[in-house]
Amino acid sequence: MTLGDAPGSGIGGTAPDNGAAPTARDSGGSALVPLSGESRFVQRLRRRYAGELGLLPTGAPSHATITVAYEALRARGFDVPAALRVLRQLVMERLVVLDCDRQAPLATITLAVTELAEFALDTACRHACAELDEVYGAPVKADGQRSQLWIVGMGKLGARELNVSSDIDLVYVYEEDGETAGNSDGRNRISNHEYFAKLVKSIYGLIGDVTEHGFVFRVDLMLRPNGNSGPQAVSLGALEDYFQVQGREWERFAWLKSRIVAPRSCIEDGGAQQLRGAVLPFVFRRYLDYAVFDSLRSLHRQIREHAAKRAAGRPERANDVKLSRGGIREIEFIVQLLQVVRGGQYPELRTRPTLQALERLATAGLMSDAAAGALASAYIFLRRVEHRIQYLDDQQTHVLPMGCRNEDEDGDLAWIAHTMGYADCCPFLHELDGHRELVAEEFDKLLGGQQECKSCAGPKGSKPPPDLNELLEQLPAQLQQRIHGWCGHPRVMALRDDARIRLSRLIARTAQWLQEGRVTEEAALRMVDWIEPLLRRESYLALVWERPGVHERLLRLLGAARWPARYLIQHPGVIDELASDGLLKERFSAQDYERELEHRKRSVMITGEDDDEMLLNLLRRAHHAELFRTLARDVEGALTVEQVADELSALADATLCITARWCWERLRQRHRETPQFAILGYGKLGGKELGYGSDLDIVFVYEDEDERAPEAYAAFVRKIIIWLSTKTAEGDLFEIDTALRPNGNSGLLITTFQSYDDYQQRRGSNTAWTWEHQAMTRARFVTGLEALRPKFDAVRQAVITAPRDVEALEREIVVMRERVRSAHPVRAGRFDLKHSPGGMVDAEFAVQFLVLSQSARHPELIPNLGNIALLQRAEAAGLLPAGVGKRAAAAYRELRRHQHHARLNEESTQVPQDLLAGERDAILALWQHVFV
Repeated sequence: MTLGDAPGSGIGGTAPDNGAAPTARDSGGSALVPLSGESRFVQRLRRRYAGELGLLPTGAPSHATITVAYEALRARGFDVPAALRVLRQLVMERLVVLDCDRQAPLATITLAVTELAEFALDTACRHACAELDEVYGAPVKADGQRSQLWIVGMGKLGARELNVSSDIDLVYVYEEDGETAGNSDGRNRISNHEYFAKLVKSIYGLIGDVTEHGFVFRVDLMLRPNGNSGPQAVSLGALEDYFQVQGREWERFAWLKSRIVAPRSCIEDGGAQQLRGAVLPFVFRRYLDYAVFDSLRSLHRQIREHAAKRAAGRPERANDVKLSRGGIREIEFIVQLLQVVRGGQYPELRTRPTLQALERLATAGLMSDAAAGALASAYIFLRRVEHRIQYLDDQQTHVLPMGCRNEDEDGDLAWIAHTMGYADCCPFLHELDGHRELVAEEFDKLLGGQQECKSCAGPKGSKPPPDLNELLEQLPAQLQQRIHGWCGHPRVMALRDDARIRLSRLIARTAQWLQEGRVTEEAALRMVDWIEPLLRRESYLALVWERPGVHERLLRLLGAARWPARYLIQHPGVIDELASDGLLKERFSAQDYERELEHRKRSVMITGEDDDEMLLNLLRRAHHAELFRTLARDVEGALTVEQVADELSALADATLCITARWCWERLRQRHRETPQFAILGYGKLGGKELGYGSDLDIVFVYEDEDERAPEAYAAFVRKIIIWLSTKTAEGDLFEIDTALRPNGNSGLLITTFQSYDDYQQRRGSNTAWTWEHQAMTRARFVTGLEALRPKFDAVRQAVITAPRDVEALEREIVVMRERVRSAHPVRAGRFDLKHSPGGMVDAEFAVQFLVLSQSARHPELIPNLGNIALLQRAEAAGLLPAGVGKRAAAAYRELRRHQHHARLNEESTQVPQDLLAGERDAILALWQHVFV
């Protein structure tokens, strides 16, 4: 018999043994009765409702079959409250059969209980509204429409993970204040607030009151604004005000799983989406929010203390699979903490079910696949155990029974072990202990506290945390002076007590590391510079304090160069990237970058947040995080200068690609599904030599005969430039330079490919200058219609291999070189790495001359391989004397390295004249051979 064939009752019968269904057996091995029949709860149900059990259609209960059973009960004369209660008993009996006899998946059980709750609340709400409308009329908004009530399911109900004896945590929210329309005579008008208060009371009577048939669900309204002291129903406006003014940190976790569960009509017509606009910004903050660690620790500590008090004198209560160490609650805390901390920046994490959230955390790299899998297995195991505890007597308990032998408490523990598929208690308890130990270890890694430095007492320390004044004597002179300035600083004085404590502990830990020689004073001073403007964003103090590894790596990064400190002040949220263990080993992957951005976009589309501003910020956060990862690898010495340029160029390519795709999707003038255009990269982007903060030299072309094309592509390009260069709250992406397009700044932002081809190949009266052909040597196709890639490559090859007057070309390039040099004066006795004679520009102009003058006879110079490779090829082709090209290439590499490090340290690129004399001479030798 399959799962779908599970019987409605099975009273007095024997369920067929399909090899998966555990059964009780006598000493001779003969099957006696399905294990579900040993549940005292099931026994009571089968005695009391023998005549009704068959009304629930076979299989796992669903909304459809629950509706059928309810209608059948009503047809038998049960009123609404009684029908709902009997319905609940029928569903519960079925679930015990499915779970204990058929080993149904956990999701089958939890979804069935959730659908029962949704059905009951929808039915109760409609019934109560009809009764109240008859007396008071419908509640009306200012626009004359009905003001709707939304029943918000919290916790497991919101996540569709109700257990079989769950209470349901509800918050009642109504659309708008106003007044009811009155009865048929126009009388009995009351305020909407009064109406909904009566409605909540009526729904509770239909769902929660205990009658001869029991209850449908226990109802808990404690999670509403202001708890038991608050009104039972609040308007949407009042809820928003509460979130902004009074909402506490722990309530963010409560609202994380919130979902409107009834009435069904509001869900189906989309009206329920209004609530998301109030809930999302309350739960998920724009910045990484490590300040919630202490809140969750405090909440967990209170729960543990409460559990300990309950267990005092009752040792059996210490074995609580939900609240004890390593229990279900700790798994939920781990998941919810990472969701709340990261969900503001990573919308794909905004999901309610625990198991789905674990998968997404692993996909996002916030948890290892092994840890996520182990926690998921533990969660399923513990939830199945929890259900069996509740199947015994339909009690809302999570405590394992103590006895294991059949004579101990009727063998309840043995029954649980058997229904879980174990021969006896010992292997079951061994498995249980293993899961709980793993959960506890993972919980402690994330939330269980940390090793305190010797100078600062932790939460359990014997002394209070140090005051900033007390730390001064431990600090070096310069750092002491900076911290002394903080002691009476208004921003520091305005911090909350917990934030001020974190700040003191952070400085104390830094002081200890300074004494141990782990970090430098320069790094500590730069950290102070970084923290000072961020004092009001307390979450960053929490982030660095909570993650000692991040703190230490941050100090190393700041100590290595000045530019990272400035970047971190502009984009403080990226420091969490330092927490990745694989940071130094990883390399940028354009495919992963684009996939993650598309995933985040889909996530915000689901919640209706996918406006332009949101997508602009998604792009910026992702780009800043990737750039920072490259920066961290760079200053740690894990990348060469060439590898840094490769990563930054690949990041720019991917960002251009996805920006163009998203802009076209949102373009009003779009006239086809895929744009027939291309972005061409020039300069450092074209040569794949981008540095930090480099602008992008790009040219746009299209090939589209549609009469609407000129207007559409002009709007498209303007949108791309705006998306790339606009500053939002998350900063910007790139400065865009389109001066290399045909006719420069006086030309169109985008031209047809044919016009571009004609301009470059000097067909007609309006043609490219020599310096534009120099730029073409470093140009490449970046993104766009793939059919245009070979066409561009053909144009580029035709341009750089075209017949030329070599002497005239030489004169023009030398004149251009002098113009560039005169625009960049160099102080006496200094050598400018880029512009002085023997500098990088000399090497670049020499390569451009060789490519433009010799490519026709030496096709190995045609590919856009970069200056170093082309110098080596020119020597191999006999265009340079032996050693000249190789020495110039090595010199160019060294000059780039010095330039790169000077910019990281925000130092001048003009160095003492004799510092790089060998490199200067090597490039001068190249210049003299090529041009003299």
